[in-house]
Amino acid sequence: MTELEKIPGTGNEGRVTKKDILSFVDKRRSGSQQSAGTQNEFQGAGAGSYPTHQRGELQHHNEGSQRAELSTQRGLSESNTQSPAIYSGNTEIIEMDRMRKLISKHMVDSKRISAHVTSFTEADVTNLVQWRERIKKDFEKREGDKITFTPLFIEAIVRCIKKYPWLNSSVDGDQIIVKKDINIGMATALPNGNLIVPVIKSADQLNLVGLSKQVNNLANSARTGKLRPDDTSGGTFTFTNVGTFGSLMGTPIINQPQVAILAVGAIKKRPVVIETAQGDSIAIRHMMYLSMSYDHRIIDGSLGATFLNAVAKELENFNPQREY
Repeated sequence: MTELEKIPGTGNEGRVTKKDILSFVDKRRSGSQQSAGTQNEFQGAGAGSYPTHQRGELQHHNEGSQRAELSTQRGLSESNTQSPAIYSGNTEIIEMDRMRKLISKHMVDSKRISAHVTSFTEADVTNLVQWRERIKKDFEKREGDKITFTPLFIEAIVRCIKKYPWLNSSVDGDQIIVKKDINIGMATALPNGNLIVPVIKSADQLNLVGLSKQVNNLANSARTGKLRPDDTSGGTFTFTNVGTFGSLMGTPIINQPQVAILAVGAIKKRPVVIETAQGDSIAIRHMMYLSMSYDHRIIDGSLGATFLNAVAKELENFNPQREY
């Protein structure tokens, strides 16, 4: 491994910045000085500083401590090292590309950093589906772009973040950093199978048309490789639509340093019991599961479930007569 590969990058997509290099050099220099100082201390209080009858005991004790320390280090090293893969049959070994390596590291780091909990609920999105079906042709004709479900979901999420701002935060040691800007990341699959999360900045300042244009522009830029570094930075909450590929629900991994990520599944028609003043009835409705993974270090189950159900209610109570 080269020196550069040892340096953890803090730039966009894990790029190594000038600041990272200088920090790495400073830490290595201070580490070397500390090691030298410690060695001098041991040499100053070496065997010559002890009475002759204690030297044998000291040497025996030091050798035993060194063996114990080496054994502990070996055990930690083995526990942190992935077991070598065992290949059998007809196999093909494919080297991860740079982006996949970054994704892999980011996912593993997130599971290590955050205490992941996932809550689930479902929503009747019939009004929303029927409204979109009614206006989509007129919307495309007037705005020159299609309207998908994504901006409608993000609009509901933003409204709920305003009510429960802790979901729009991060953790720094023992401090909770609540973000006043609401920047929604949307997980986007790339043609090569990788994943990227472009960010809609100040999503709370955009109306539905503005959100729709941002969603389409960022998604197109992501799939054509035209995203700028600023387009993927500064996210405060992430949304992912696992239903795009047919999944009913998912357990997404938190996008660090955020504390929550919300996923929606595929919209399916199902028979549902409808409660009315005249009694219960069964109707065919458009139903969708929602799930949200959140960091239990600061988001308890009550808050996580309350927020998730608030988003579901926003979608269920969608006004089918609204203008866009």
